[in-house]
Amino acid sequence: METGECAGGPGGPDGSGLPFGCASFNQDSTSLALGTKTGYKLFSLTMVEKLDCIHESAETPDVYIVERLFSSSLVVVVSTNMPHCMNIYHFKKGTEICNYSYPNKILAVKLNRQRLVVCLEESIYIHNIKDMKLLKTLLNTPSNPSGLCALSINHSSSYLSYPGSATIGEIIVYDANHLNTVTMIPAHDSPLAALNFNASATKLASASERGTVIRVFSIPEGQRLFEFRRGMKRYVNIRSLSFSPDGQFLCASSNTETVHIFKLEQIGPSEEDEAATWTAYVGKMFSAASSYFPAQVSGMMSQDRAFATVHLLTSCQKNVCTLAIIQKLLRLLVATADGQLFIYNVDPLDGGECVLAHKHRLDIHKRTDVKVRGILSFACVIWSSDPFSSFYPGYSEDGGAKKGEVIPEHEFAAGPVCLDDENEFPPVSTQKC
Repeated sequence: METGECAGGPGGPDGSGLPFGCASFNQDSTSLALGTKTGYKLFSLTMVEKLDCIHESAETPDVYIVERLFSSSLVVVVSTNMPHCMNIYHFKKGTEICNYSYPNKILAVKLNRQRLVVCLEESIYIHNIKDMKLLKTLLNTPSNPSGLCALSINHSSSYLSYPGSATIGEIIVYDANHLNTVTMIPAHDSPLAALNFNASATKLASASERGTVIRVFSIPEGQRLFEFRRGMKRYVNIRSLSFSPDGQFLCASSNTETVHIFKLEQIGPSEEDEAATWTAYVGKMFSAASSYFPAQVSGMMSQDRAFATVHLLTSCQKNVCTLAIIQKLLRLLVATADGQLFIYNVDPLDGGECVLAHKHRLDIHKRTDVKVRGILSFACVIWSSDPFSSFYPGYSEDGGAKKGEVIPEHEFAAGPVCLDDENEFPPVSTQKC
């Protein structure tokens, strides 16, 4: 479950002057990456009361995109100083593996064990993560100024979702493994604001710019499974959506002070249980009566409310949230643009208001013994007019160019290059799901 959100900052698109440009949780929520004025930081999320800064780089200023590949040493970084350029680092070895340039500003980068996806405003580039070969360029996609997209972390499917329209909430689901469109989902009446897959890539959650309704669809069929109402009083900006590791819960954060957690379960109590409570009786009456109302009203009556909530100390602040298992318990994690990480306990049985377990200041965690030095790199420029005419200088896992050789793309793709850590992160070919 990967969650990323620009959290404002000097290097962020909004230029708000905050010390942090972005924050993102890795695919399984075991790590938090933070873009800063001077570089980026990586934190380990294995304990509630202790936050370890496992790496800090001060080589690339004003980072507004930073993504870590699971618990490997691979980190993707984009800076406002070079917004067209994506750098891939092996942070433990202190080397840059490669860097790629694109015709326009990079708005988002998503990755799993099989694919790396780069999203521009009107195009999407799909790479094979093992050798960084460019597999597909989706040109002339609908205008997507926020770079909204989602890539499933289940590499056996590698579903990619992105807006199919700039005016209404259509979702394109694309198979990044077989390089073909799977389905188009008419999800919302207004443009999309948030997307995310569950860990098994069987469900896709979406929200529109209105932010009042969150919907969950089956993948690859695109059938609506759940509909949750975040609120009715006002429109909000949904910051992030994230499923729990088991896919039973979905959290949503916005520009308000409330984070909502919804429970994905089909209502199916026994008849004896239904008859035993007045609430169940009233619910049945509402359900029966909803069929006599217009579709918009009956739909509103059938939408489920939040199972659990969190009220943050401040509102109108960019944030990113995720649900993770830490020390064997379900937790809600919220990273905010002012450099705080909140960890809440979630009651999976009764829900309700979540209890704050711990609060961390991200700006006081330092690691000074790790510094990237002696960077070796190469550049591969990808042009939308003819992206397959580029040549790819060879590189190894140790980073840097191989004696300055320039290898044609078809030869490079067949080479032994591997972007995975052999010890921490086995090659894709040996993975089984």
